[in-house]
Amino acid sequence: MVGRWNPQGAVLLRAARGGAAVSVGPGAVGGGSMSAPVALIGPADANTVLLRTELARFEPRIDLTDPVSDVGASAPAAALLLLDAGATLGATTLGLVGRLRADGTRILFAMNGTHAHPDWRAVLDRNTGLLAPVLGADPEIVPVSARLAVAARGSGDAALLDRSGLALLHARLTAASVAGPGQGRLAAAVTRVLADTRQRIVDQVTELDSGAAVSRLRAERATLLAGRDGGRAQAMSALRNRMHLARVDLLHEVGARVRALNATARTELDRLGRAGARTYPDQLQLSVNQLTAELDGALTGRLAELSRQLEAATGPAPGSTATTAPLGALLPRTDPPPRLGADPEPRHRGVEDHLMIALGASGGFGLGRLVVAPLALVPALNYATIPVALLLGAAVAYWVVRARGRIADRAHLRQWVSDALVNVKAQLEQRVSTALVEAESQLTDQIVRATTAKVVETDRRVAELESQVRQLNSRQPAQLAACRNDLEILESVATQH
Repeated sequence: MVGRWNPQGAVLLRAARGGAAVSVGPGAVGGGSMSAPVALIGPADANTVLLRTELARFEPRIDLTDPVSDVGASAPAAALLLLDAGATLGATTLGLVGRLRADGTRILFAMNGTHAHPDWRAVLDRNTGLLAPVLGADPEIVPVSARLAVAARGSGDAALLDRSGLALLHARLTAASVAGPGQGRLAAAVTRVLADTRQRIVDQVTELDSGAAVSRLRAERATLLAGRDGGRAQAMSALRNRMHLARVDLLHEVGARVRALNATARTELDRLGRAGARTYPDQLQLSVNQLTAELDGALTGRLAELSRQLEAATGPAPGSTATTAPLGALLPRTDPPPRLGADPEPRHRGVEDHLMIALGASGGFGLGRLVVAPLALVPALNYATIPVALLLGAAVAYWVVRARGRIADRAHLRQWVSDALVNVKAQLEQRVSTALVEAESQLTDQIVRATTAKVVETDRRVAELESQVRQLNSRQPAQLAACRNDLEILESVATQH
């Protein structure tokens, strides 16, 4: 029965009955102390002081020396060597262990401070491998944490005290004592173990009467039911909000980039010659292709970031792996970039062109008359003024008509560029909207699959909790009767003792 309620106490009783014993001195506390102290080899720090303080609370009391780094010339009968849970032991410690073993000292090993080092098990394995060749066998290293023992004493948690390892270390120290007959030690150990076991049974009876275990299970069940959808509603709301924000931002970026391209095109048109105007549609198509590629990159990055945010909120969907590409990468734009449409048609000559010919000829003839007016003062050259005036008039008319034609051609091409970019803007907006709709569909499917797995797991856990509650309620009367029966047995044993 003691082994069932208090495993560490049972180990202590076995250690007290077998092997060497501890004699009771005049200064014994609660039944006796060791006649020969155990040499404590370890750092003189706060952890060691706390370990000694907690060990002193156990009965029979184990007499430990002050912490030392070396035992000196005289070898003790028993020694407790404290190892660091965060670092592998060195050559100095291995040499000390070898000397103690050669002198016949009984060595016990404890790894102190396991609460502060999550990887203490790996350190324990390495220390075991280093000590085995020195000792000739695998050492028994007891992992202990005095801070866990303090927390267990403050909360009255017997299981946490067992986890601290202090009770096991005390049992090992008791078994390693080196005195003579041990009736005092055995009596103290029995008293201590019986009191500890009785307290554990009383705590269990109190917990069964209060229904604390059932209350904890019901509270956990209520918490699970409150989030039974696995966060689906919250994730879907976040998806809608972020998709709307992405749509607004991307459409605004499309408009800004198209306006920038239109302004650049107007500046380039002002510097174009006749030959450049004929090849400008192809050059503008290349600019549109580059703009489309940049927008696809921005769209892919935005969708990938959105996918990562949702996956962080809902967890990965079943079947996904760490090497799976982000969702944005799963939406490649296979459709071609928007086209500008047909090349601009040749400008048709109209009334304005004929009017400019007439105005140019009239202005040129007047300019010619003005230029040859001095020649009219010479009678011999009077007849030559007419052809000269006509030639100057024709040249000026040709220049005016040509300049006006270039201006009209630029205006015609500028209007074509504006109309083409309006069409490009509409296609890019449709491209962005289509990609967002496809992404929303895939993200919704991802959320549903991820949250469905959580819903299934929640239902399974709720069913387990309900089953545990039913079992606790059905077993509670029998457990209470068994606890009371064990208490009566302990009381009778304590009376006899």
